[in-house]
Amino acid sequence: MFEGKVWRYGDNIDTDVIIPARYLNTFEPKALAAHCMEDIDTTFAKEVVAGDIMVGGKNFGCGSSREHAPIAIAASGVPVVIAASFARIFYRNGINIGLPLLEIGDAVEKISAGDHLRVDTATGAIENLSTGDTFRAHPLPGFVQDIARAGGLLNYIRENGGFHGV
Repeated sequence: MFEGKVWRYGDNIDTDVIIPARYLNTFEPKALAAHCMEDIDTTFAKEVVAGDIMVGGKNFGCGSSREHAPIAIAASGVPVVIAASFARIFYRNGINIGLPLLEIGDAVEKISAGDHLRVDTATGAIENLSTGDTFRAHPLPGFVQDIARAGGLLNYIRENGGFHGV
């Protein structure tokens, strides 16, 4: 269960926007977090608080395949990203690093910047505490929840001596 303030972004947020290519010379999570979203939101990296929730529109995470993008978001303290839809490779990279991603389709239009959400990734329940609206995303499959709890796929494999969840 996560609860936090919304950082709201639109459709087609590209991985080059999430973490600009000029910072791809490092995999250091805190260094990536310091530059997360800076090309479209100069306040995000300075003002995001651990527990805040990122919300995007359609095709969030499109563009280049890079794990840097979900790493930058997670290292910023964001525990979950909600969007109308995700680019498939970003979705896979998010799972691989242990960042829960929930799709809610057009219901995303009822969430605004600054709203406060409560999110249960196990059930897919999303409550907008600012407006009283409730939404239902597809819950994360059990093995994806296990990967997220472990902090990513590599940690899951290390902890379990192999991958037996599918």
